[in-house]
Amino acid sequence: MNTLAHYHIEDDVLMVHKPKGISSFGLVARMKKVLNTKKVGHAGTLDPLASGLMIIGYNKGTKKLASYLGMDKVYLAEIFLGRSTTTGDQEGDIVDEDVPYASDVSKQRCEEALESLLGEHFFPAPLYSAVKVQGKPLYRYARDGTTPPFIPEKKLHLKHYQLLDLYKTKGGFVVKVRASVGSGSYIRTLAEEFGKKLGCPASLKSLARVSIGDFLDRDAFFLDKPKKDFCAILKVYSLIKKRVCRFFFKQKK
Repeated sequence: MNTLAHYHIEDDVLMVHKPKGISSFGLVARMKKVLNTKKVGHAGTLDPLASGLMIIGYNKGTKKLASYLGMDKVYLAEIFLGRSTTTGDQEGDIVDEDVPYASDVSKQRCEEALESLLGEHFFPAPLYSAVKVQGKPLYRYARDGTTPPFIPEKKLHLKHYQLLDLYKTKGGFVVKVRASVGSGSYIRTLAEEFGKKLGCPASLKSLARVSIGDFLDRDAFFLDKPKKDFCAILKVYSLIKKRVCRFFFKQKK
C-alpha cells in the first residue's frame, strides 16, 4: 500500500488511470486485488473504449467519493465525421454513413459548430448509457431490444473547447478536440450534436479523460506501468548477464 501513497488525494482515495479496453467495473475489480480489499468504488465511470483518470475510493474512502462527483472534467476526444452508430462510438452498429465534403467540415465551420455548443444544452440521454428509467438502465432496454417508456434529457455543459486537429481519413474526417465539460456531460452526445451542426453523421472515435477538477491523469497510478517497468528491468538484467558471461568466457581463453 505504501507504494501507492504518491497517488492518494486523501486517506483511502487515489487517482487511477483506466486503460482502454476494460470497463470501469473491471478496473474496480483489479484495484480490489491491488489494494487487497473488497470495498472499492469510483467517482464516475468511463466507457470501455475510453481511457483516462478515475478517482477510486476504498474502505472508508468509498464514503468520500460523493464530493468528487460534481467536478468539471477535461477530455481529449476524436470525433469521426461521416458515420453515426447505435452507441455513439465505434462499438455500435452503423446507423448512417455519409462522407461530408471538405468544404462542409473546414476548420472555420468546425470552430463555428463548437462555438454554438458552448454553454448548457439539454439532449436525450444516450440509449447505451447507465441512466435509469423506472429503475432500469437505458443500456439494458437497448440490449433487450425493447423501447424504454421515455428517454430523459441530460445536460451537456461545454465550458471550453480547443480544436486541436482536423484530417481526412478513410470514410470521412476526424476532428480532435480538447473539451472542458461540467459533470454528467456525455462526450458521445457532444460528438453527435457536433456532427448535426455540420450536417453530417458523427460518432466518437476515441476518448481520453485527462483531468477531474485539479487532478491530472498523468499523476495517476497506471495499472500496467509496474509490469512494463519490471519487463524493462528484466531486459537490462539479461543484457548485463550476457556481457558478464562473455567477459568471463574471454578470460578463460
